Amino acid sequence: MSISLIELHLNEKAVIVRIDGSNATKKLLLDMGLVSGTEVALKRTAPFGDPIEILIRGLGLSLRKQDAKNVIIEKI
Repeated sequence: MSISLIELHLNEKAVIVRIDGSNATKKLLLDMGLVSGTEVALKRTAPFGDPIEILIRGLGLSLRKQDAKNVIIEKI
C-alpha cells in the first residue's frame, strides 16, 4: 500500500516508490537524493509538524510537509 511520506510515523522505515508534483518539485526532490528504491526513515518532526527530518542514506534531511507529501512510499 502506497502512502505519502508525511504519513510515516517516528522511526518507521519505508522505500520511496515515486515522486509526484510539478516538474519543479520533482526536480528539487530528485536533486536531494529522493529517488525510487531508496530507503528512508522518519527521524523527527518540528513542534508544529513542519518541517520533518528524514534519514536517507545515513544523512538527515529536512523537508517541508508541502514537499514531503509528494514523496510516495511503501513501509517496510
